[in-house]
Amino acid sequence: MIILGIDPGFATVGFGVLEAAQGKTRLLRCGAITTPAGARLPARLLQIAQDLEALIHMFRPDAMAVEELFFTNNITTGIGVAQARGVILTEAERAGISIFEYSPSQVKLAVTGYGKAEKRQMMEMTRRLLNLKAVPRPDDAADAAAIALCHARSYTSRLQSPDAARPGSGRYAVRGR
Repeated sequence: MIILGIDPGFATVGFGVLEAAQGKTRLLRCGAITTPAGARLPARLLQIAQDLEALIHMFRPDAMAVEELFFTNNITTGIGVAQARGVILTEAERAGISIFEYSPSQVKLAVTGYGKAEKRQMMEMTRRLLNLKAVPRPDDAADAAAIALCHARSYTSRLQSPDAARPGSGRYAVRGR
């Protein structure tokens, strides 16, 4: 299974592409889609859509794991991220890719075993679990790799659960189609 992990944003969209098979995961590529700081939001959204379409075409993922929107203090930034996230979900839907959404605490729990892990713990565990020499850069790429890793680990555990044989079951705290 090829999983495209996405850390949404409108200035920077982190991506991580993993191959998951037989309980093993391998990072194929990670990086970031960046948009020019001075560009209007519609131009930035178009750039995200075009670059994501190219990534999807290149790797042909079976699933996309996207971090759920988490608002902190800056609602203006949150609105831009929400709009970028909408473009991301639309591109996945257009390509017929199964979409799974995870909260930050779900990603932390799946990767470190602790839902309130600190960023440095997440990055180090992502590096270790993917057998990398260094933590992926930029941070958005590392986050996206962790989101893809979360899906790989969650998906496997859901397939092994007793509920997995029931139609429509196995979704627990994630949403997919």
